[in-house]
Amino acid sequence: MHLPIPRGGLSRALAAALLHTPQPLPDLADRARDLVAAGGEPLGHEDLQLSLYVLYELHYQGFDGVDPAWEWSPDLLAARAVLERVFERALRARVRLPDLPAASAAEVAQALSDLVAADDGPPLSAFLAREASAEQFREFLVHRSVYQLKEADPHTWAIPRLTGRPKAALAEVQVDEYGGGHAERVHAALFARTMRVMGLDDTHGVHVDRVPALTLAWVNAMSLFGLQRRLRGAVVGHLAAYEMTSTLPNRRYGDGLRRLGLDGEATWFFDEHVEADAVHEQLAAHDLCGALAEDEPALVPDLLFGAGTALELDRLLAGALLGAWSAGRSSLRAPIPVPDAA
Repeated sequence: MHLPIPRGGLSRALAAALLHTPQPLPDLADRARDLVAAGGEPLGHEDLQLSLYVLYELHYQGFDGVDPAWEWSPDLLAARAVLERVFERALRARVRLPDLPAASAAEVAQALSDLVAADDGPPLSAFLAREASAEQFREFLVHRSVYQLKEADPHTWAIPRLTGRPKAALAEVQVDEYGGGHAERVHAALFARTMRVMGLDDTHGVHVDRVPALTLAWVNAMSLFGLQRRLRGAVVGHLAAYEMTSTLPNRRYGDGLRRLGLDGEATWFFDEHVEADAVHEQLAAHDLCGALAEDEPALVPDLLFGAGTALELDRLLAGALLGAWSAGRSSLRAPIPVPDAA
């Protein structure tokens, strides 16, 4: 993917540096501290979230023309740490959780179910099923593409950090996400099919310049949790909430596309998740989170924090999309080409 267009001083300095041979950048962490000191809500801060996204993407597929050696630049990691601290603080301040310092597997699974049941997020999936125009559905796919075109990768970082039953359960979930060994069934590839049917470019990262900071925060939280061993409980909890809230929305997304006259290639991704995530829900709640809680009781608060973060960011993003559409405007920062011009 190409480097995104900068959205402020920090992402501009970062993009300029990455186009050159790796070299010391001793002032980059200071720039990050200056950005944080200037204030602003971290989840909606365009420069902060884009900078984090770029720094994280170096650990995934990287960028065209960027030397892979930048991935482990001490100065980039120092700047990233500054941004991560303020980002994590903002997430923890927003996510209110029950006091459950230690619990059995059944109690943790029940706590996760209670969190999901109490979620009162805006009805985005219902709107897409019943009312959304083709253009609004395309916008939704653009937002989701920032994660879905690398679906499962952030959570996979947790596999080498677990042992025993939790490791086996996570591996079982992820094998399904990666198509069970069949490239054409990899969930990211299925999402790309939906995008192509809708006349959208399915190149990984091509739509980053179009999505707002909140969409980047939605995917950055997964990378924050996945790339930090100390937050392995949070990435597992995040995955559990993601799987436990997936079946009904994905059924609705598929129904929305069928309402628009599309089926088969367009709905395969969503229909696949209706079936797969019904199984994953039980695996994630009991065999993954429940077993991890019993193996490492100290991780229970972070298990719930990760789950709460997934629900909170979904709620915020759904509200942003529905708010924009109800006001008669686009939810994106820049327009997407109409299908005939794609």
